Amino acid sequence: MKKLIVVLLFILPFSGTSFAQKVNVTAYDSALNQKVLVGNCNRQALTSGEFGNYFNPEYKEYKPSEKLINELRTKINNVSIVVVFGEWCGDSQEQVPRFIKIMDEAGMDSSNITLIAVNRAKEAVVEDISMYNIERVPTFIVFKGDAEIGRIVETPYNSLEEDLWEILNK
Repeated sequence: MKKLIVVLLFILPFSGTSFAQKVNVTAYDSALNQKVLVGNCNRQALTSGEFGNYFNPEYKEYKPSEKLINELRTKINNVSIVVVFGEWCGDSQEQVPRFIKIMDEAGMDSSNITLIAVNRAKEAVVEDISMYNIERVPTFIVFKGDAEIGRIVETPYNSLEEDLWEILNK
């Protein structure tokens, strides 16, 4: 019994860290000659640091269509969305804050949004994202269950909220 307790006391402190996924990781990007955010991120990564200098003002100033926000509310929690972006990318600096504001106003459960940062080579470095076939960033991939039902790549055709509404109504 003593051996079991000793083993458990040794294993338990490590069990949470061995299975926890790291978030907000930075890695050196030789193309940019600087460290960049890579892999899974949370909202703190968007609102702080260098990306926060772009995120916060864009989020505050963007005024999404109230009509489309009300329409998105009825369907947005039936999907999940993967957002692949580059903190170094001008389109990401503009579109990601707008997307987050739209999701906030539409009432999307944040657990249905996955944020993945990439380097200039469109690699998350700390995880494999090849299954998403990312060519340009940001890319917003909408899933219903396991099936991709649409994506917005780099910049929306109309607006993010209108393009999302069109994807949800296919």
